[in-house]
Amino acid sequence: MRIEFFHDVICSFCFPMSNRMRNITSKYNNIDVVHRSFALGWEPDHFIQMFGSREAVKPEVLTHWEQANQNDDDHRFNIKGMLETDFNFPTSKNGLKAAKAAGIIGGQDGYWDAFDAIQNALFVENKNIEEFEILKAAIATTHIDLDQWVAQYKKAETEEAVLQDLAVSQAYGIQGAPALVVNQKYLISGAQATEDIENQLKQIAEEEGQPLTPKLQTLGGLGMACNFVAGQWICD
Repeated sequence: MRIEFFHDVICSFCFPMSNRMRNITSKYNNIDVVHRSFALGWEPDHFIQMFGSREAVKPEVLTHWEQANQNDDDHRFNIKGMLETDFNFPTSKNGLKAAKAAGIIGGQDGYWDAFDAIQNALFVENKNIEEFEILKAAIATTHIDLDQWVAQYKKAETEEAVLQDLAVSQAYGIQGAPALVVNQKYLISGAQATEDIENQLKQIAEEEGQPLTPKLQTLGGLGMACNFVAGQWICD
């Protein structure tokens, strides 16, 4: 099963959705997640068009945070802290570029780790993720090589890769985030409950004739063994 996960670093409902998708994918062997950029506010002009001014964005968005915090299983949003900050609500562009740069270096797992770190910086730590140094500090908490990331972030191909994702979302007709596109045929929209998402994925898997395969649970300790790693047999 291939799931394209459309989300934005400034999307409040994407924060709990990411946790839920991690929990679901950790249970099955045959789910591949492809992370796709979705921009709620690509540049300042987009915010001004939507809200009338940059300054008007934060008060409105924080009402969404309250709803998202109720939706979040762990209620992690620091709304009070964000109210006390003096910067305008960040746009999507730089954070999406930061996550994409990490993904180019570290694959889908690298993207996911970077995305979660950037969202944590915004929603929990109340940092301005429009600033490069804030993004760099978030990436530093992941396993992505920081020097490689800085170089990749600055390349034109990184922004182009984000724009390609945005084109894919438009081609699908996706209107909001978070959104899951499964096998290029099915849409699961919004931060739904984990059980509901999982049940829908199971239903899709059955319809596609490829039931989800649970990961094996390891019981007891790990004994000595020979393992096939990177094309070679390695024995303890």
